[in-house]
Amino acid sequence: MKVVLFCGGLGMRMREGTSNVPKPMAMIGDRPLLWHVMRYYAHFGHTDFVLALGYGAAVVKDYFLHYDETLSNDFTLVGGNGDVQLFSTDITDWNITFIDTGLKATIGERLMRVRKYVEDEPMFLANYADTLTDAPLPEMVERFRESAAAVSMLAVPPVSTHHILEMSEDGSVSRVRDFRDLMTWENGGYFIMRPEIFDVLRDGEDMVPHAFDRLIPDRKLLAQQYDGFWRAVDTFKDRAEMEEAYNHGNCPWMLWDSTRRPSLVPTQRA
Repeated sequence: MKVVLFCGGLGMRMREGTSNVPKPMAMIGDRPLLWHVMRYYAHFGHTDFVLALGYGAAVVKDYFLHYDETLSNDFTLVGGNGDVQLFSTDITDWNITFIDTGLKATIGERLMRVRKYVEDEPMFLANYADTLTDAPLPEMVERFRESAAAVSMLAVPPVSTHHILEMSEDGSVSRVRDFRDLMTWENGGYFIMRPEIFDVLRDGEDMVPHAFDRLIPDRKLLAQQYDGFWRAVDTFKDRAEMEEAYNHGNCPWMLWDSTRRPSLVPTQRA
């Protein structure tokens, strides 16, 4: 299936100092965040990507136009003259379509602008370019395939690190609860879609909640609950924590690399 990735946001919360690198290109180890998301899909055999670009489009294009396989693969340098023999490769079987969808477009508008690349597909995948998980994609796809839904989305527990207070009118606290204890779920991305989604998208609106709201009355929106590893890398702090996890080999999202996936990894949320 084709994979649409939304790469056009400004990512203001990710920036440190004067850095103008778009959020999907923030580095985790030797590769940018966007690469990690793409590598997750490639692990399951989905290697036909459509990148919906906006802010920082030139940076994304330049990275893949000058991609260096040696950064994440073992190789032999032959004879010292620059000839390289790679033991494995990352993106040689990837097809990547780069589409500029506008600097200020919403996610819904970006999806509309790449419509012609996916509308003839029975189903396609879509996701934010800054969200990592180890969710079982084949099982999610099969459940969606058996449903009548137009869209499936990953539903994850709330990610706030704050605590919820239960108190009386005079301010006396009777209970302190973890935010995750609330019986709520939030949008975790990792969408699976049928072309029906284009029937409910509108210019000037967003995909969430506007388009999704139109699917709900006909029970066309499917949530797939997942309580395993999921992490939105929204801020510089998030990226720093993912970098630290990478450096310690604690990377549950890297399903393609068993050396960085400990057998028992605590769920990381915020």
